[in-house]
Parts: sequence; C-alpha cells; structure tokens
Amino acid sequence: MVGTEVIARADYVDYTGSSATGRTIAQQAGERLIGYLLELGGKNPLLVLADADVSAAAKIAVRACFASAGQLCESIERIYVHDKVYEQFVTEFVANTQKLTLGKALGFDYEIGSLTFPRQIDTVSKHVDDAVAKGAKVLAGGKARPDLGPYFYEPTILAGVREGMTVYREETFGPVVSVYRVTSDEEAIAQANDTAYGLNASVWSKDTERAREVAARTHAGSVNVNEGFIAAWGSVAAPSGGLGISGTGRRHGPEGLLKYVDTQTIAVQRVLPIAPLPGMSEQLWAKTMTLYLGVMKTLRQK
Repeated sequence: MVGTEVIARADYVDYTGSSATGRTIAQQAGERLIGYLLELGGKNPLLVLADADVSAAAKIAVRACFASAGQLCESIERIYVHDKVYEQFVTEFVANTQKLTLGKALGFDYEIGSLTFPRQIDTVSKHVDDAVAKGAKVLAGGKARPDLGPYFYEPTILAGVREGMTVYREETFGPVVSVYRVTSDEEAIAQANDTAYGLNASVWSKDTERAREVAARTHAGSVNVNEGFIAAWGSVAAPSGGLGISGTGRRHGPEGLLKYVDTQTIAVQRVLPIAPLPGMSEQLWAKTMTLYLGVMKTLRQK
C-alpha cells in the first residue's frame, strides 16, 4: 500500500498492484495534480480459434495460467475455446496441467511453488469452493496442499463457470483458470470483452491476419498472438499497460520514458513583434499575417 506521506512528496507515482489500491493512489495524486501510472489487476482471456494449433495452445496455456502460481498481472484466468476444437484442447490442457510438479524447494526440481500470504490462499480457496458449490466442475486440481506448505494450492481448471460465481468476474490472482466453449470468433470476442478489466489477452490461430483482427477487437492493453503473455512482456521497446480498471498510462517504449518528463517551452521573439506595425490597422495586419502564414505553409516552413 502506498502511504499518503509518499504521495505528498512525489512528483510522479508509478504503481503496480490491485485496482482498489490504484483508485486510492489516483485520488491522492489527483488532489496534488501530479501524474501517475497504474498497472493494476486483470481477468485475462485466452482465445483458441477454430483453426488454432491446438496442441501448441494447450501447452503454452499451462505456462500462461500457472507461471508463478498464477501470481502475475498478465496471468490468464479465462479461456474461450471454439466448439470445433474444445474437446481436444481441454483434454490436452488438463493432461499437461496434471503433469506439473509442486514443491517448496528453491531449485528447478518443481514447477509450481507457494502463494505469497494467507489472504491469497483464502481468496483462491473461496473462489474455487464458491464455483463448485454453485455447479462448476473441477477438471484438474481444486484443493489446497497444506502437506507442502501453508500457502500451496494445486493448479486448477474449472468448467461450467457462469455468472453469479465469484470467480466468473473477480480476479483470483492464483493458479485457477476457467474454460468456456464458444461457437464463433464473435462470441469469443464478446465474452473476452465482458469484463471491467483490460490488461492482457492471448489469441491463437494459424492465420496470423485473422488473429490480428481478433486481437485488435479485444479490450486489452496488450494482446499476444500464439503466446500467452511473454511476447508482449518481453517487447520492452513497446508500450505496456492496462485498460479499464486494469490501469492507466504506459511503461516501456518512448511513452514509458516520456511520462516522467514535464516539457517546457521557451520561445524567443525575433525581428518583428507579433503585432501590427506602427500605423498599420488591425484589419490590414490580419490580412497580411494570413497571407504570410499561407505562403509559409505552402513552402512547408515553420
């Protein structure tokens, strides 16, 4: 949490965290009329179109959903799969997820580690338990692992998630993803955009132009084609940020640097003042200046 004493001393605030804290920072920064960048939460969608490389999508989706135990702003929490490839994708995605190893060692022996603190394990458990109680089906995972540590939770895939379940709209920020069946690109886009968030998205198709068109219609600050989040995340020369309650402003690229700069104009008047010459009427001066500016524009001179 950013304290008011920090805001009171800052010239600019750059914050990554929750949407709730982001709103507080925006209010405090607004009181002082200072600039701010907010990269906030996400309910990030992944769209698997009918012509996607299903096996590749099912493999990369594991990393996109469960890297860092789902505790990345860019982590995928919703997957929309075309009916034509739904069964294949889900079968392979579940199988790949069930192969993940959980553990608390700091080496490279395990693929999934612990959540960060008590509040997060509580949130993950509540989201899954609420969904199951209201009719969702657990395809993989679905339970905490206190035998490994106090904050461990299995990589979890849910199906049958619908409106009214907490996990349907709220960010989980943990190893939980919901899978949905769609019948068209239009439905996938509409479902992906049915959220207040807009940080990251992923589109899968063998037709790059088709994927670009779908990506352009997806409400997210970054959209990855045939990748979960790393392509955009690694493009440090490209601006990155969120839409909606996922934030405001951009980091990286020219925009990411210039946001810290206040520009200043110093203008030096030369030769004649920008005013009528002695004895010249305002009307004649206006006509003269209009003619002069027209000539300069034609000559492409400033």
